[in-house]
Amino acid sequence: MIEFNEFSFRYREGAEPVVRDITLSIPDGCFVGITGAAGSGKSTLTYAINGIIPHCYPGDFYGSVTVEGCDTVDTSLTDLSRLVGSVCQDIDSQMVSTVVEDEILYGLENFAVPREEIPARVDEALASMGIADLRDRTIDSLSGGQKQKVAVASVLALHPKVLVLDEPTAELDPASSVTVFDLLARYAREHGTTVVVVEQKIALLSDYADMLVIVDEGRIRFADTPDAVLAHSEELLALGVNVPRSTTLMNALSAQGLYAGPTVRNVAGAAAALKEVLA
Repeated sequence: MIEFNEFSFRYREGAEPVVRDITLSIPDGCFVGITGAAGSGKSTLTYAINGIIPHCYPGDFYGSVTVEGCDTVDTSLTDLSRLVGSVCQDIDSQMVSTVVEDEILYGLENFAVPREEIPARVDEALASMGIADLRDRTIDSLSGGQKQKVAVASVLALHPKVLVLDEPTAELDPASSVTVFDLLARYAREHGTTVVVVEQKIALLSDYADMLVIVDEGRIRFADTPDAVLAHSEELLALGVNVPRSTTLMNALSAQGLYAGPTVRNVAGAAAALKEVLA
């Protein structure tokens, strides 16, 4: 679905490329988590997928990025928007209407979705995010988590083949973060949507992603299954990635030959593994 081929990009105002020599294949229907230290180039990768680079942020573009065979340089931003739905980190800046239903209608009307399809799409999008009861609420009366779900619903109503989200849980508590990821994962399974999420919470990503991508100083250091990536906990910590302590503990025991099981991602997994180690 998404192909990066030796992609590098330098923003016009920058002295050096922000990302360098990125080669990555993301299969159709894959749930991908991208993480890394601040300033590593994570958001730039999402901008390359949805066409913000180079159509909105000019600079030096090398290599290629394609989405479902469409080169993002040669394809207009409007056409890319039909393929890729984006939810930015600053949700308030993305809202264009004052009422929830109008927010979802806005994109449908702008993309000239047939009038007879619109009511069903609005209902489906609200139901997918579990916010049907918010239909008539004003945007400014919603909590941060509710606004996040409205933003995602407004994009899902367009039936994108790719959904890109930049730090979708940055302002959410742990319970709300899990709820958002549950809804995203369920929607992706039911519709075969490719999901790309930039997120600092690697433990959360690991529970949902099919592939984890670790970016460091503009380059991809790891791109593999969550278990395969988390097995390198010491290297990840050195890169500024906040690996769960439970993972670090069990990896240390594994290095000493005391544990030979699968990679541990959370406290519950570590507790179960330690019972076996201490038995």
